[in-house]
Amino acid sequence: MTTSQVKRAFKYRFYPTDAQAAELSRTFGCVRKVYNMALAARTEAWARQERINYNQSSAMLTAWKKTEELAYLNDVSSVPLQQALRHLQGAFTHFFGKRAKYPRFKSRKKSRKSAEYTTSAFRFRDGELRLAKMSESLRIVWSRPLPDGASPSTVTVSQDAAGRWFVSLLCDDPSIKHLPTTDAALGIDAGLDHLLTLSTGEKITNPRHEQRDRVALAKAQRRLAKKAKGSANRAKARRKVAKIHARIADRRRDALHKITTRLVRENQTLVIEDLTVRNMVKNRKLARAISDAGWSQFRSMLEYKADWYGREVIAVDRWFPSSKLCSACGTLADKMPLSVRTWTCECGTTHDRDVNAAKNLLAAGRAVAACGAGVRPQRSSPGGQSAMKQETSRREP
Repeated sequence: MTTSQVKRAFKYRFYPTDAQAAELSRTFGCVRKVYNMALAARTEAWARQERINYNQSSAMLTAWKKTEELAYLNDVSSVPLQQALRHLQGAFTHFFGKRAKYPRFKSRKKSRKSAEYTTSAFRFRDGELRLAKMSESLRIVWSRPLPDGASPSTVTVSQDAAGRWFVSLLCDDPSIKHLPTTDAALGIDAGLDHLLTLSTGEKITNPRHEQRDRVALAKAQRRLAKKAKGSANRAKARRKVAKIHARIADRRRDALHKITTRLVRENQTLVIEDLTVRNMVKNRKLARAISDAGWSQFRSMLEYKADWYGREVIAVDRWFPSSKLCSACGTLADKMPLSVRTWTCECGTTHDRDVNAAKNLLAAGRAVAACGAGVRPQRSSPGGQSAMKQETSRREP
């Protein structure tokens, strides 16, 4: 059992005083202003076939602070402003690396309100956190303890659309250790009737968190639509809608954390399907249900927890016909409409559609682990799934 040095963020809710809330709100606005101005400057330079790096944008920030128009930038801590420039630099790095789209401007109404402080801009001592430019410590609700001897390297303060304040402390967590190696492997098929179907035959119920609050959400949204734009009542109604969305997201996140932690602890290898959720939600009939299931969030949690605890996650190609392939003899069925939940193969084996898919995913994942090959659809002849590398961009139907 080995100890991995993991940087982990611990997020807590806190309740600022009026003065702290005003200071943080000013900081959020200044962070957004600096980010947008730096992005505009880099965009204009890009049009002139020039590039502006972080050091140049930092020098521009110093010049902006000396102008009368932007003198208010001196009223807040300089560290969050510098961090905004670093985030912009990271966004451009991902853009030039073709891992993301061109950076977008931050909106006052829609963008996330947050500010990041490094060690020079906060003091953490005896469970009390005090940020730069503040005379009092934040009133944090310590819902769980930090690791023994933990010293935060970065503190991020944020406010969500529902008006709740959060502080996230990034620190090393020595308690995260690689779990003992086991031979257990699991195929996982994501669905809507059941959130997950496992190759063991277990089915995990889809909680349908959004559906539980759908009536209350619709009522709140109707009230919001009737309020005059720019009015105080509209702001109150918008916050009520945001609170319902936050409650739904909190429940979904909590459920996924519990499921992924259990699966990672019990299994060495986890095989999932490489779903393109972004394209799947374009189906207007299923978009709401797919978004509520949180498949992307499930995969993200599964992958980083597997990395923490020394497990392996294998993603099988999305074109692999896991539902149409007989897990007993390898025969590939011609058609398999979504309405078909059970089917009988030519070999006489009766399959539950989702359990059969999970078993096929497990077998495909084992092939990938054994020979390092990708998995692509096979022909209709029996003989088990193919473990050939995907050397061509066009796959067989």
